[in-house]
Amino acid sequence: MHTRIKTQSEISAMRESGRMLASVLSKLSQDIVIGMSTKELAEIAKNELKLLGGQPTFLGYNGFPDVLCVSVNDEVVHGIPRADHIINDGDVVSLDFGVTYKGMITDSAISVIVGAPTKEAEKLVDATERALTTGIFEIQGTTQIGNVSASIQAVLEKEGYGIVRDLVGHGVGHELHEEPNIANYGKKGMGTFLEPGMTVAIEPMATLGDYRVKTDPDDWTIRTCDGSLAAHFEHTILVTEEGAEILTQL
Repeated sequence: MHTRIKTQSEISAMRESGRMLASVLSKLSQDIVIGMSTKELAEIAKNELKLLGGQPTFLGYNGFPDVLCVSVNDEVVHGIPRADHIINDGDVVSLDFGVTYKGMITDSAISVIVGAPTKEAEKLVDATERALTTGIFEIQGTTQIGNVSASIQAVLEKEGYGIVRDLVGHGVGHELHEEPNIANYGKKGMGTFLEPGMTVAIEPMATLGDYRVKTDPDDWTIRTCDGSLAAHFEHTILVTEEGAEILTQL
């Protein structure tokens, strides 16, 4: 389905959903330590969201087996939490989470470096987050998708990073993935229009090497083909007459 202009009650539900999501990701970023398993992170997310009163959107979505995607180093997205997948010093960990509240969905992700970071990893994570911020600021009322995509591309290409092409941002709200898709590369003045009242998830994904990705035998985990590090950031935003309201931040 194409993302619809939301009613005030739907927007209120998404604001609360986003607040819960941001709170869970904040807790995860504070609690993550060397030696922790990715499954432990999923349990923290599940328990925290239960206390807040939301529902985990990812659990069971197209068969996904857990509440949280945890992707480490060359894993770009959709990593399945496992008890035997241990976080090591210097790992780049993407935490991707979805929350449903009163039938409305928000989606957000952060990348954190655990322990002592390398300069390369720090620069990659910083640039990917800046690309997200730049893409969001490109939205000024009614805005063509290509303007958002081109601004993200400009930030990442300036740093020489690979821009993942097979994975994109998307509409969100009534469903987890709605039209339109929002690529992380494109041309200004192209694409369909985002209109005030629409809600979308913008999510740049960048690599230290080539942009190409592959899917693991688990049919979920997507990683870089060349084994290079990846970073991923995402916010759900509400398009407004004045710009964009970030729904997934505290």
